Amino acid sequence: MNTADSDRLGSALEQLGLRPADNAKDADIVVLNSCVVRQQAEDKVVGNLGIFQPLHKQRPDSVLALMGCMVGPKTDDLRKRFPDVDLFLRPQEYSPLLDLVGQRLDIDWEGCVGSLAPLEPDVTAYVPIIHGCDLMCTFCISPYRRGRQVSRPLDEVVRECELLVTRGVKEITLLGQTVDAYGHDLSEKPDLADLLAKLNDISGLLRIRFLTSHPSFMSQRIIQAVADLPKVCEHINLPVQAGDDEVLSRMRRPYTEREYRDLVGQIRKTVTDVSISTDIIVGFPGETDTQYQRSLQLVKDLTFDKVHGAAYSTRPGTTAHRTIEDDVPREEKTRRLKGLDQVQERVLTKINATMLDQEVEVLVEGRKKGKWRGRTRTNKLVFFEDRHDRLGQLVNVRIDRTSPWALQGTPLGVIIDNTPDR
Repeated sequence: MNTADSDRLGSALEQLGLRPADNAKDADIVVLNSCVVRQQAEDKVVGNLGIFQPLHKQRPDSVLALMGCMVGPKTDDLRKRFPDVDLFLRPQEYSPLLDLVGQRLDIDWEGCVGSLAPLEPDVTAYVPIIHGCDLMCTFCISPYRRGRQVSRPLDEVVRECELLVTRGVKEITLLGQTVDAYGHDLSEKPDLADLLAKLNDISGLLRIRFLTSHPSFMSQRIIQAVADLPKVCEHINLPVQAGDDEVLSRMRRPYTEREYRDLVGQIRKTVTDVSISTDIIVGFPGETDTQYQRSLQLVKDLTFDKVHGAAYSTRPGTTAHRTIEDDVPREEKTRRLKGLDQVQERVLTKINATMLDQEVEVLVEGRKKGKWRGRTRTNKLVFFEDRHDRLGQLVNVRIDRTSPWALQGTPLGVIIDNTPDR
């Protein structure tokens, strides 16, 4: 989501005549887009501000702005901590910076800025479709920083995606804190399945993804859309957060471990060869070793294609910070996270080994260390060598080597990318 926010602000600035700078010391405007989902992320933001503030002092006519989830409704504390920052912008709050740029350029920026879609996007693009979250999990700061759920009108999203395709985008990922809650707040009551169906009709668009889903909103209608619509990739990100009912209750996750297992079973029954990724927090306050072991067992049983593991870190302003003692020692959190990673590595080794000698469809997104890099429809990372320019093409690749984290293969041929379905 932060990547999408940055791209959209960058698009607005470029429409006002500015251009990206190669480094911060040469920039007239520096915007640091912050994430505070975990302590490590916030520490990185503070460290970068320590670098940018001296540069700003050397160029007092430049602008230094802090944007994103570190900025809440009140900024008094931030202004005391970072007195050299000119502007503090909440997520998607672009207008204060655009107002300042408009004043300095003596232009009406609202008359100059159209769609915020990136002007020169990559092969893949992120499109936010719903902002905010209403669920208020005890560990999460996002609802306090990004606000309540607000869906963008369906036709507006479709027009933006059509524009991105004319600019060369082949794959679009729809974004939201709870992306499968899309449309519940709109008067027409469309849902994510309706939006996926509309986007599936866009000529030139090859693939559609969406994240992050919430188990409470993953309806059979959405699952069926993934199964039926040719351009929607067979990959679903479905965070569980914990494998124990008591921990889930303290997290304020409105489902049980059994209900989550049943939902995964429902998805796999409906969508052929679907891949499923999840998020798990270890070391949540009060989590016993027995409860942690239940999370490990869930990973073993459900054989996820990816697990985003994190050690719990308390976030000031959250319910957990106010009401629950952070009583799991840091060393124990580290041990549990390492154990989770080890279990998932063994799971992935087995899953990816089954792909040896298979042919897969890869959308090429770029190059890395001399090899083309892309992903399968099920979000598996694939590398292959080819002397031809394959950027943005769909390529059939035979998998020759597997590892837990990526696949290596040999290209067999290019799939014509103007076919209607693929």
